[in-house]
Amino acid sequence: MKNRNGSDRHAVSRSQITRRIFFQYIVSLAAYAATVLLALIVGWWICTSITWYGDEPLYRLLHWMLDYIILVIGFILLSGWLIISLFFIRRPLRYLDGIIDASERLASPDETPISLPDPMKNVQDELNLIRERALRDARAARDAEQRKNDLIVYLAHDLKTPLTSVIGYLTLLHDEPDISAQTRSRYTGVALDKALRLEDLINEFFEITRFNLSQLQLERESVDISLMLRQLVSEFGPMLQERSLTCQLNGPDKLIYSCDPGKLARVFDNLLRNAVYYSFENSQIDISFSQNSTGVSISFENRGHTIPPEKLGRIFDQFFRLDDSRGTKTGGAGLGLAIAKEIVELHGGVIKADSQNDIILFSIHLP
Repeated sequence: MKNRNGSDRHAVSRSQITRRIFFQYIVSLAAYAATVLLALIVGWWICTSITWYGDEPLYRLLHWMLDYIILVIGFILLSGWLIISLFFIRRPLRYLDGIIDASERLASPDETPISLPDPMKNVQDELNLIRERALRDARAARDAEQRKNDLIVYLAHDLKTPLTSVIGYLTLLHDEPDISAQTRSRYTGVALDKALRLEDLINEFFEITRFNLSQLQLERESVDISLMLRQLVSEFGPMLQERSLTCQLNGPDKLIYSCDPGKLARVFDNLLRNAVYYSFENSQIDISFSQNSTGVSISFENRGHTIPPEKLGRIFDQFFRLDDSRGTKTGGAGLGLAIAKEIVELHGGVIKADSQNDIILFSIHLP
């Protein structure tokens, strides 16, 4: 409805330009005809007030014009009509040339605003809005591409560290067959940890590829959101215990909702994982969910460092990371929240983030 109203408004604006030019054209013709008529009356009055002797060149010219008065008046009116018409035809053509030039500039917009004649101010404003939107989109695309390239460089660099460790410890096990069982167990444990870290990094590469090349589609079915969240918290038990965190569920025992359970579970997984990563140790994560006439609301709240407003505004951008450092435990690809936002919006919902007073809150509303 909003887009249709905007289109109607622009159509009315353009029709006003057409009516204005047509009105000016008619007024100009009427004014010209009135001027010619007034000139004839004044000329006739002047000529009749002068005594002519018949041998003056002007008298002969005026006498000839009187004999062919209809032809003369028709020629004068036709000539004026042609001149006025050419003038008003050239005006929209000049406007069209300006719009064509402006359209060419939109193909590669710059910081200089588009300028059109005053009657085309509404069109000028529309084109400048398009130009500014194109500039914003281009900047966003460049920033996203740069973040992606930086991320791939970081990931490629990070791949070398665990791989080197795995090769090193396996080489020690291969070259020293007589080492003690305790040392062998320690080397094997370290190699396994590094191999798992290597697997996480490789999965991040696949995550980037899937996010950029695949189109998410929903496969809806009725599921129990309450049961889904309880299972999720249970799966995160070891991770919560490692950071001395607790997770509290607040909501009804059963909440049935029609959704894509696999993709919605991914949203909840990303949000809970994010809460675990950025929570103070020995704190609590609260997951609240409810249902009313407008839909289902789910929120994830944790205690952690307040996110600055400039980062909060970009938190759902692709490849954006709150922590630019790449720790071994939290070195994500910066895609989790971007994917969560896309999945929620595919369900017709809204996801928001808020942070103040060392509290981080993600809230979801599904219609």
